[in-house]
Amino acid sequence: MTIEVRVPQLPESVADATLVSWHKKPGDAVTRDENLVDLETDKVVLEVPAPVAGVLKEIKLSDGTTVTSGQVLAIIEEGATALPGASAPAIMTASSGAAKTAADAVKPDGAAARADAAGAKLSPAAKRVVEENKVDPKAVTGSGRDGRVSKSDVVNYLSAKDAVPAPTKAPAAPTTLRTRTGRADQRVPMTRLRARIAERMIQAQATQALLTSFNEVDLKAVNELRARYKDQFEKQHGVKLGFMSFFAKACVEALKKFPAVNASVDGNDIVYHEYFDVGVAVSTDRGLIVPVLRDVDLQSFAEIEKSIANFAGRARAGTITMEELTGGTFTITNGGVFGSLLSTPIVNSPQSAILGMHKIQDRAVVIDGQVVVRPMMYIALTYDHRIIDGREAVQFLVTVKQCLEDPARMVLGI
Repeated sequence: MTIEVRVPQLPESVADATLVSWHKKPGDAVTRDENLVDLETDKVVLEVPAPVAGVLKEIKLSDGTTVTSGQVLAIIEEGATALPGASAPAIMTASSGAAKTAADAVKPDGAAARADAAGAKLSPAAKRVVEENKVDPKAVTGSGRDGRVSKSDVVNYLSAKDAVPAPTKAPAAPTTLRTRTGRADQRVPMTRLRARIAERMIQAQATQALLTSFNEVDLKAVNELRARYKDQFEKQHGVKLGFMSFFAKACVEALKKFPAVNASVDGNDIVYHEYFDVGVAVSTDRGLIVPVLRDVDLQSFAEIEKSIANFAGRARAGTITMEELTGGTFTITNGGVFGSLLSTPIVNSPQSAILGMHKIQDRAVVIDGQVVVRPMMYIALTYDHRIIDGREAVQFLVTVKQCLEDPARMVLGI
């Protein structure tokens, strides 16, 4: 019995996806729920599992094809067994309809690594690292389910390989350096995620009246609190006590006082959200994505830290879900991890504001008439001036500053 493999139902906010790469070729045996192909949307990479066990009889669409919900990707012969040495069935491409067998395909330079990667149990992120570094995926031990290889597995393999001293080679004979006579350009298409980021950034600047206000925070109290309880916190909760939970909690206290910062514009209406879903920007090798922490006001510091660590790991591995990236009433981004001292972040539309964290730097400040050295951070709030007045933006930042400089405020709600 033949079974069709179709594109899963995409969310309403996603019109289509791009077929990135097949992990199986026609004639291969497949097991139920085994990943057959990766689809890239403008937010995440989706895996399409085999609905039944059998043999992949036919691939309908080739890599790079744009697909929509319900479109047929391949045909599986349910219950069939792959014969050793059997030639692969024909691959039919949607554009040409012409058939060619996998046995007749001629691979260009670098295709060997891609073919090996496609046949191994690799996550999308791991596959990219394998291809870029020309690693034999069979040499990497997978730590995931059923031996699945993650990006961290490949990175650890490369690190261990680099640590082994290379054999000493005889000095190379002198060569004549060729004078460069020209400069080359490399043109590559944007990934769907990068294109979507560009679209949303332009949309935000074109449709919102964006303005940025700044303040600075003395993080001495937060540092002392973290130093005092970090070991006990990690032992009890299994996660490190970072800065983001403090900032998320401080922002919620400020959002409660200034509801317009937690609102959004819908036509001629202002929608005031009576919940606090905070997006936390995460940098990945594919671009910036923003997983959303739901109901932050109801979460403990430990729950926030666990959620952030989980999101960051799965975002970089390409396994985060679409639902975890949708929604959100406010966003926090931390350019400080890359050394940024000051920036003006762009609002994540349709939200109306975003807080930018920056590098913590010891600076001389005057406190009670004395010059002292304190760990200072500049914070920035970019906001939609259509619904948020300058007074509200400034007071929002002052509230965040007060909560962080005196963390007891967040416990007492003052």
